Formats: sequence, structure tokens, C-alpha cells
Amino acid sequence: MAKHGVDFHMKEKILNMLKKKNEVVSGEKLSSELGVSRVSIWKHIRSLQDAGYDIVSHPRGYQLVSSHDALFPWEFPGRTPNMHYFTQTSSTMDAARQLARDGCPQFTVVVAERQSNGRGRLQRTWYSSEGGLYFTTVLRPQLPLGLSFRVNFCASLVLARQLRQMFDIPATVKWPNDILVGTRKLCGMLSEMEAESDAVSFVNIGIGLNVNNDPTPDEPRAVSLKTLLGREVSRKDILRRFLDEFEHQVTHRIHEDVIPEWKTYTSTLNQQVRIVTVRETTEGLAVDVDDTGALVLKLADGSLKKIIYGDCFYRDR
Repeated sequence: MAKHGVDFHMKEKILNMLKKKNEVVSGEKLSSELGVSRVSIWKHIRSLQDAGYDIVSHPRGYQLVSSHDALFPWEFPGRTPNMHYFTQTSSTMDAARQLARDGCPQFTVVVAERQSNGRGRLQRTWYSSEGGLYFTTVLRPQLPLGLSFRVNFCASLVLARQLRQMFDIPATVKWPNDILVGTRKLCGMLSEMEAESDAVSFVNIGIGLNVNNDPTPDEPRAVSLKTLLGREVSRKDILRRFLDEFEHQVTHRIHEDVIPEWKTYTSTLNQQVRIVTVRETTEGLAVDVDDTGALVLKLADGSLKKIIYGDCFYRDR
């Protein structure tokens, strides 16, 4: 294991002990239980303090007063080796793509405080202001190419359901996988896939969730959880819970048809919509999402048209 991985695990263990005790813990006790020198403990404590943790040094030891909402790898026990954290990167999708091509394991996660070149569907800009949650998860599902779409629908279903449960907000999914509250966009998702022959090599799911950030004037229809709730919330808790539930779904239920449950969370059906692709724009009434994930539109002449991919806009909004 790389040295930084060892360091991450030690920070995780030190924090766990300080949180569990919720009192002053002596350097001697930390050293004894963790099997490292007191000098090593001191260095890790200093590193954690520099990272923003409010750890007070007493003559009798150390006490964790408060833990800020950073997304460091050691904040995700059991996932630490596969968490890649950046204060800033061009795009978590770009970093995850390279890791996937280099053979990283499933459920490798790239998370960033800010992105300088975040992007949405059809190469649109995804604004990544500080306080949001921006991450990409690498998946290697055992699925034929024709069923790889289930990963995208599973991700948006899990997150919409989670936001309802955690914050009691009426989150809905807009086809293909944005999350709205009312008419305002709370979350965007982007997926990239590479395949060899007829097998999926990897599917990367990129998520940008407005949490404690203030959407920019360039995002007039965006909203954040902070605005909706009138308070800041823990990004760590959101990410931990999402990764746990998403992994369960992908591991145990990815071979089931996710579309019926997804449709119970969507606001797209029975809407007049405009679908934009790189080649055309289509308008019609959204009447169904079929078992391949395609949106079925009823056109003005009464005919039906299936659309596999595109950006969806509710026509009257």
C-alpha cells in the first residue's frame, strides 16, 4: 500500500478514537492502541489540525471539539483506499476516467471541493461553486451493453429517494437523470461508459449536487439544499449514505428492472417537453419511459417517438 494510504488509515483511526471517547485522550493511549510512536501521533494530529479539524491539545492529551465538513478519504471508513480527494480539479469525470482506464477497482470515487472545468450533458458547463458536492463513481457492472442504462437510472433513483428521506423535500427525477425540487434543479448527473466487445469495461457516474453552495446567476433555475432548508447540512453524511445505498443496489439489484420504481419518482411523465440532442430538437407529450430507458413522446400528429438520449426541458417552463 502506498504511504499516503497508510497515513489516511492512521488519521481515520485517530479520529475514530477521538470521536468515540468524546473527551481528552492521552497521546500515550493513542500510541499504545494504534501501535505507533507518540511522535507519529503528534504529527498526525498536527496534520489534522492543519486540515481544519478543531482538535485541542491539552497537557493530558487531545480532544476533538468539532469536525468540519471536508470530504477527506479518512472520513469514509471502509472506503478510504478508493477515495480520491481534490481541493480543486478540472473535472472529477476526467480524473475518474483515467483511474478506470488504469484498472482501479469498482466503487473508486473521485471527489472535489471545486471543479475548474465541470461539465454537464451535451458539453454544457457545470458550475462548481464551493460548498457543493461534486464526485464521480467508477462502476464495473456485470451487465451486457444493452442493459448498462440501468446504472444511470439506479443512481438517480437512489439519490432522489435519499434526499426525500434525509430532508423531507419533494425531490423528483427529470428524465434522464436530473433531480428537481418543484421546477428548480438541485442535482445534475452525467455518465460515461467504455466497453470491450459486448462487455462493459466501466461506467462512470458523475454527480453535482447543490448542497451548501449558492448557485451562480448563470444558473437561474438552480437551487441548493441550504436555500431549501434554511441551513447548512453535512455533505459527508449525504455522500456516505449515497455510496452505501448505491453500492447495495448495484451489487444486489442491478439485474432487476429499475424503471418501474424510477417512474414513481419522476416529474417528466405527462409533461409537454422539448428534447435537445446534438442533431435535432423534438417536442411532444412525455407518455412513458420504456424498459430500455428511452423516453416515449407523443408528437403533435399523434405518432409516438422513442428518444434514447438528450437534454430534457419542460416546455411550459
